[in-house]
Amino acid sequence: MRRRLINSTLAVVLVVIAVFGVSLVLVETRTITSTAEESVEAEAVQLVSFLDGRILERQPITPKIVEEQSRLQRYARIELRDGTAFSVGKKPSDNSIKVTKQGDHGQTVTVMEPRSAVYEEVARTLLIIGGVALLAVVAAVVLAVRQADRLASPLTDLAETAERLGSGDPRPRHRRYGVPELDRVADVLDASAERIARMLTAERRLAADASHQLRTPLTALSMRLEEISATDDPETVKEEASIALTQVERLTDVVERLLTNARDPREGSALAFDLDEVVKQQIEEWRSAYRSAGRAVVRSGKQGMRAVGTPGAVAQVLAALIENSLMHGGGTVAIRTRVVGNQAVVEVTDEGPGVPADLGARIFERTISGRNSTGIGLAVARDLAEADGGRLELLQQHPPVFALFLSRVARKQEDEPPTVR
Repeated sequence: MRRRLINSTLAVVLVVIAVFGVSLVLVETRTITSTAEESVEAEAVQLVSFLDGRILERQPITPKIVEEQSRLQRYARIELRDGTAFSVGKKPSDNSIKVTKQGDHGQTVTVMEPRSAVYEEVARTLLIIGGVALLAVVAAVVLAVRQADRLASPLTDLAETAERLGSGDPRPRHRRYGVPELDRVADVLDASAERIARMLTAERRLAADASHQLRTPLTALSMRLEEISATDDPETVKEEASIALTQVERLTDVVERLLTNARDPREGSALAFDLDEVVKQQIEEWRSAYRSAGRAVVRSGKQGMRAVGTPGAVAQVLAALIENSLMHGGGTVAIRTRVVGNQAVVEVTDEGPGVPADLGARIFERTISGRNSTGIGLAVARDLAEADGGRLELLQQHPPVFALFLSRVARKQEDEPPTVR
């Protein structure tokens, strides 16, 4: 492309120089020739006038007097009335400009100038025009190269950007080139890069969330199936199978919720549900894991509350908090439900060391973890809570108190039950 731009620009300049240069040469040649003829004629008239004055004053006319006093610059042939004839200057060749004039007293003057002088002037003019044309060609080449670089370099850069996008590097470059059309292409590529980056981020986030959120239900389901395979008691098999089916349903809900969040994190399916059922289900699901760790899960606070949200999402949030206490906390985990205004609050706390001071404000950020964990669980839990219009907060760092706030459905009578273990 660079070569084509240079060649096309140079071709246009050469055509312009050829058209206008030839015309200028013709005009200048005619002008120089005309000027030379007029100059010869003027000198002939001047010489005739000089001779008329000498004749009127009856002064002698000789070649020496004519050459010294007439300021003659060219060859001249003078013929007087009495037949006297003489020449002044060097006679040129036959190819010359010749002008003959008659005086009032019978004298004849012929002035001649060789055409070689005209040709030399034309040659000097051609040299000047050629020099100007050469400068024009050089300037055109320089400008064509600069313009070609201005257009070709951005195109090369845009091609590299497109190649990077195709190779999986979606970082926008935000480069502009001062050419509206190229800047428009750059805008489109940057916008495409940002969209691709968002899509890749969403896919990676979905993969990370799926890996984290499915791990716990699958582990719990595996434990139930192991217990079923290890027992011959029909009642135990029936009970464990019932719990396993409940966990399968939750697992299905987890998958659906992950897919929903991948499509649009703001899209929710909130409804009024029994908060006690969700809390009870989580306590039952995690009791075995805590028992194996020599720890316990207890519940206290207000019961019989109905909240607005997605039961599966709320269960995932509580599972993330309970798992977080199991992995990073210590002692007994307490789940407490209470009412604050028109909100139902579920608090999860333990007797562990709590959240480090430097992580308190960033505990819900992705990849932020106090130990060697993924740092995804609390971030996903916060997103799930906010998707249904709730919120997840860290109320206290030592001991740690996490609180899930949900909109509450008011009832006429709600009694405070005793602590349940």
